[in-house]
Amino acid sequence: MSIHVVHFTASINAVNTGQFIDSCTRAVKQGASHLTVKIATMGGECSYGFSLYNFLRALPVPVHTHNLGTVESMGNIMFLAGQRRTACLHSKFLFHPFHWNLNGSVDHARISEYAMSLDRDLDLYARIVSERTQGAAERLDIRAYLCGEPRILEPTDALRCGLIDEIDESVQPADATCWSVPI
Repeated sequence: MSIHVVHFTASINAVNTGQFIDSCTRAVKQGASHLTVKIATMGGECSYGFSLYNFLRALPVPVHTHNLGTVESMGNIMFLAGQRRTACLHSKFLFHPFHWNLNGSVDHARISEYAMSLDRDLDLYARIVSERTQGAAERLDIRAYLCGEPRILEPTDALRCGLIDEIDESVQPADATCWSVPI
């Protein structure tokens, strides 16, 4: 069994997404029998968060995601891709409203497009959380968190809400092959 651990301690953006996909792909090509992804992120861009989710779900090996300290915003979507999900005792998860940075002037058509995209991202985010936490003791009200009522979950809350399978310090095996993003 070949143990590979990828540390993702970055914002979710184009550059870090590319580096992460490259690291995971190389780990699988080097014979990883499963992949552990240790995450510490304040989130980032929606399109890349959804891309990371889909990428991790499609890998040909089991994926274990672990919260190293904080998983926020779009980081939650990346985190939920894990077949097994754990968190350190002293960690947190943050859900908060989406926001976009608009540069330059925009016309009515562009504002309408942005609103449609924002609504679509909210729907997709809520659907993924619902699917991945199905059967949990407490249901997360994701739409409320993404539209103005942020929520922080401690690991015990995350366990009750189905975000994680267990609280685990996830000691790294000495013989693990490690990758890091950013490089």
